[in-house]
Amino acid sequence: MLEKATIARPYANAAFDQAIEEGKLGEWSSMLNLLSVIVSDNNMHAVINSPKLSDEQLHQFIIDVAGDKLSQTSKNFIRILIDAERILLAADIFELFEQKRAAAEGISDVEVVSAYALDDAQINSISESISKRLSKKIEVNTEEDKNLIGGVIIRMGDSVIDASLRGRLKELNSVFAQ
Repeated sequence: MLEKATIARPYANAAFDQAIEEGKLGEWSSMLNLLSVIVSDNNMHAVINSPKLSDEQLHQFIIDVAGDKLSQTSKNFIRILIDAERILLAADIFELFEQKRAAAEGISDVEVVSAYALDDAQINSISESISKRLSKKIEVNTEEDKNLIGGVIIRMGDSVIDASLRGRLKELNSVFAQ
């Protein structure tokens, strides 16, 4: 079976192209996020996979759940996903859409894992430093990992900066092992 991202990519590209054409990247992002949340709900899986619901009924049900947050083109997009039996890929489509959006807007996602919660000043300092290094806008996502003991691990795409105490202890251990 093909990887989910491979199957979801053409739909994410189509959504992105439509959002660019309409000049509504933010609205499409919000819609895809909402659709992702709706479809990811465990109770919705039973509804989506129910043989008792026709595609038209499922489409109307999702539109009703979403409320007034959908444009006509996004409703049509949802219909296409349902007809192609790809509605369960909404989270993957949203993730790929967001990657394209970030690239188009010159934004890079950076993950910062620390032993303890970082305050705003620390996050801003890391963000400014990495922003200068990459010459891009940065969105910082933080996570706590008590196993680090101290310091941080910063992930930017394929690059990793391990400035954690655990990482330094591993380096020191490998030096002594030689």
